[in-house]
Amino acid sequence: MTASASPAPTASPNESPVMAPTPTGLPVTILTGFLGAGKTTLLNHILSNQQGLKTAVLVNEFGEIGIDNDLIVATGDDMVELSNGCICCSINGELLEAVYRILDRHEPVEYLVVETTGLADPLPVAMTFLGSDLRDATRLDSIITLVDAENFSDELLQGEVARAQIVYSDMLLLNKCDLVAEERLNALEEQLRSIKTDARILRSVKGEVPLPLLLSVGLFESDKIVAEQQRTAQEDHSACDHEHGHCEHEHHHHAHDHGHSHAHDHSHADHPDHAAIEGFTSLSFAAEGPFALRKFQNFLDNQLPAEVFRAKGILWFNESERRHVFHLAGKRFSIDDSDWPDATRKNQIVLIGKNLDHDALRRQLQVCVAEDSGKGFA
Repeated sequence: MTASASPAPTASPNESPVMAPTPTGLPVTILTGFLGAGKTTLLNHILSNQQGLKTAVLVNEFGEIGIDNDLIVATGDDMVELSNGCICCSINGELLEAVYRILDRHEPVEYLVVETTGLADPLPVAMTFLGSDLRDATRLDSIITLVDAENFSDELLQGEVARAQIVYSDMLLLNKCDLVAEERLNALEEQLRSIKTDARILRSVKGEVPLPLLLSVGLFESDKIVAEQQRTAQEDHSACDHEHGHCEHEHHHHAHDHGHSHAHDHSHADHPDHAAIEGFTSLSFAAEGPFALRKFQNFLDNQLPAEVFRAKGILWFNESERRHVFHLAGKRFSIDDSDWPDATRKNQIVLIGKNLDHDALRRQLQVCVAEDSGKGFA
């Protein structure tokens, strides 16, 4: 099937041709999606397939991105420079400050991708670019929401976060399509369209989508965001008791913390666990010594609560000198190994879930540390 286009209007000899205004400012894509949807994998896809485009990626922690070591040429306190001209910056302060660090670079970048946390409403992030000095320096291109085809559920939609990620999206990327049947994918698309009637939905495996379909697509329309925000506020207001007419403010408050780094030194020793968002909390654990492989396997098989929705970590095992990157989403987990970038060894894991018993989980993880290998800390 071939697509046809209407012929462009031509100017008469006495008329000057009408030129469309050229968009200005650094183009920005906001990447969102619930816990474990595949945002990090998509970021790596973008970084690995850029061809001459100097891109900056703003993320919350470098440890979550898993950049290919062959790409890294220099690492700073809050920035990783890559051999393809791209950079990754850690959001270790307010989002606004992080964007200004990008804009103030001596070597300018040509594109910016901002990854939100899995528990963040993308609206406050978008409003940062629309309602500040960044309006003239940047241009929002689109909000892309990743949806985990295997683990997305009606229960998630009962919370405001997952629904907001869909409602405010310009593009829905249905990811992990290789893990479910076609019937499931069709049903998911129908469900998503019932929430977002004008949604542009793409399917992907491991976030692999041609970049021209993701970047510089020009889908973001600020008037739609404002209209949707007003509609949501009206619905919230009508659902609230008039004596407590502040519900619409609650809807967006939780996402403002996405611009803060949760571990400046990656030790997690001095940082409290994240505050609960819709019942979700995160637990960070680190150990000075390696895990015993069998003990950690026993933890995964017999002790890990079903309420743990997402987990990720950089693991060191007593039985191996390799660096092991651990990811869990829903009931599925993976452990990939690679070389350590330097002589430093570490054990770090973050668990995210609902109604977690943090003390019990810490004790269980501490038991996983190999004997006489150092004391864990959290």
